[in-house]
Amino acid sequence: MGNRMKVLLTGAAGQLGQALLAAQPTEVELIATSRAGGAGMVALDLGDASACRAAVLEHRPHWVINAGAYTAVDKAENEAELVHAVNAGAPEAFARALAETGGRLLQLSTDFVFDGAQGSPYRPQHPVNPLGVYGASKAAGERAAQQLLPAQQLCILRTSWVYGPVGHNFVRTMLRLHGERAASGQPLQVVADQVGCPTATPGLAEACWTAEQQGADGIHHWCDAGAASWYDFAVAIGELGMAAGLLPQAANVCPITTADYPTQARRPGYSLLDCTITRRALGLTRQHWRTALASVLQQISTEALVHP
Repeated sequence: MGNRMKVLLTGAAGQLGQALLAAQPTEVELIATSRAGGAGMVALDLGDASACRAAVLEHRPHWVINAGAYTAVDKAENEAELVHAVNAGAPEAFARALAETGGRLLQLSTDFVFDGAQGSPYRPQHPVNPLGVYGASKAAGERAAQQLLPAQQLCILRTSWVYGPVGHNFVRTMLRLHGERAASGQPLQVVADQVGCPTATPGLAEACWTAEQQGADGIHHWCDAGAASWYDFAVAIGELGMAAGLLPQAANVCPITTADYPTQARRPGYSLLDCTITRRALGLTRQHWRTALASVLQQISTEALVHP
């Protein structure tokens, strides 16, 4: 047991957390945590900095993979204090404790740290300029960890448009809306002027475990290959959802602008991440987002058959 890598995972009940549990390497001793605890999980509230620090000092992990976060982007605009406690306070608390114990932090971050103004893929070294509370809180978490930990003890992994077979995400919402709108003959209106890249949790989990096993450090970007607008993504969910047997019929999807669909939080109009450095460093191949989406939809379809 002494040679096994001990990893403390946060957000284990979330969509990325579930994928990380499913892909857990055999040589890892995992302490899985979630806010509510539950089956095989330790309760850990990321909004409680002293609890985060205590968890590191108690378990003394080689790595903390901080996959838990406050991710409700629009709701975040009205809950800034809570959002910052979870998304900035937790990584700061982990970093402080790990600076004492010598462990490392893998901090998951987001394309929302960028403002989308540059119009070409963002590299890890590009300056951050978040537009809303959620992006600002994640940028603050990155900054706090960088200030408290030496470079070799910290890996920041930014990703974008995350979805998976479980949890609340765009894919599962669109599957429901496609079904409802197709049945009633109503079109589905989806924003077409925000461009990024959908990222499926199975591939993201593989990137996280590879970063942990290779002792990666610095700032990295990881998303699936290709580019899409939310409109492209919604159309593909309809097409591939039918192919996977999840939809008898897809709805007609109409492109609209961001201005047509006002939200509380401003979103970057272009947030594609340049993953070149990470691809080379970790030796991983990126799947095209449509291929990854087809695979996730197949997984949802199989689950539906097993647990109707």
